[in-house]
Amino acid sequence: MTAAIRAATLALACTGLLGGCLRDLDPRLGERHTVPGGKPKEGPAAIRAYGCGSCHVIPGVRGARGLTAPPLAAWSGRRFIAGRVPNTPHELVSWIIHPQGIKPGTAMPDLGVTDQDARHIAAYLYTLKE
Repeated sequence: MTAAIRAATLALACTGLLGGCLRDLDPRLGERHTVPGGKPKEGPAAIRAYGCGSCHVIPGVRGARGLTAPPLAAWSGRRFIAGRVPNTPHELVSWIIHPQGIKPGTAMPDLGVTDQDARHIAAYLYTLKE
């Protein structure tokens, strides 16, 4: 194998790895935000039940006008959760269920959200585009 072929092979391998990493961080690059078991239509009811709107502005959820935490508009375009966790379906569901376990001391409390309700909430949030 010549040096040129080895260099080209290495460049292709790096491009593939980089593409995979970017896809994990930026949904616009390929990976959809599909939440297994999550029903977006059930998300707003779960959001209201847990009182998420008392802290967040959440488009499409009646009464969700809180100003304590960041607004959740355009959620599907965000790269990170809490500024440091990649915005993937698995991480978002985990965050909704147990934010204190992921980022101890965060202002977001553990609300006792069930796994199923967290999936519905996450599925709904991923419908929020710009």
